[in-house]
Amino acid sequence: MKILITGANGMLAKSVQERLKGNELICTDVADLDITNQQAVLEFVSKCKPDYIVNCAAYTAVDKAEEAGEIVEKINGEGPGNLAKAAQENNCVLVHISTDYVFGGELDLEKDYKEEDPKAPVTAYGITKLHGEEKIKENTDKYYIFRTAWLYGEGNNFVRTMLKLAETRDEISVVADQHGSPTYAEDLANIIGEAIEKQIPYGVYHATNQGYTTWYDFTKAIFEYTGIICQVNPVSTEEYIEMMKITQAKRPKNSQLSKEKLLAQQITVPEWEDALKRYLIKEKEM
Repeated sequence: MKILITGANGMLAKSVQERLKGNELICTDVADLDITNQQAVLEFVSKCKPDYIVNCAAYTAVDKAEEAGEIVEKINGEGPGNLAKAAQENNCVLVHISTDYVFGGELDLEKDYKEEDPKAPVTAYGITKLHGEEKIKENTDKYYIFRTAWLYGEGNNFVRTMLKLAETRDEISVVADQHGSPTYAEDLANIIGEAIEKQIPYGVYHATNQGYTTWYDFTKAIFEYTGIICQVNPVSTEEYIEMMKITQAKRPKNSQLSKEKLLAQQITVPEWEDALKRYLIKEKEM
């Protein structure tokens, strides 16, 4: 298969490239292909004629997005629409990565979000990512939208940040009232790979690691699995913001995404604890 990957220098895209390396890959970043330029996208896709487009390009700086202006909408909203138009014109399949932020994040914690649940984004990031989903659906019938959350992998990420902090501190405070699924980029890349190879039905799927936790308990697990002794103190989101003296876009209290639809297609979805252990082993080897 010939597969076009956008945003190729990002964390997820690197894992996707590794997972799909047996195929003919066309890897682009903004210098090669600006997804906000509709004409450039149409011409590029028409020329290379891929079987699949995997869109890993996105504006993901949640806090900065609040003040960044129209560029966020161009990348997260219009860009996916441009790729969808190109996919439709060239009879290829679009694979797009979306987010839990399309929901309001206030769902009862005893529940998790299903793909069809009402959308109510409250941040610029979430609003523009929802626009991207909508524009894909408007412009092509052959698409996979994978909503994910709490992603970590190669490069800067939450796990590395916690490990770095533990080098110089005896204790740290971590938010304990936000609930979700830490998701290893390699596992998400494998979900994408399996979906393509098994040709599961087109549509929207939730794609995070299995199981739910909090940032506080995730941090405790990081230290437990690495043998690091560092006290972890639970704090509320509000306490953390006050403590750090920061301005922050609203974070979802509930980022729990149901994987029932994905599992029904016999896709491999590992538990978050298993994923974390594998990641830490790989980090140690590196």
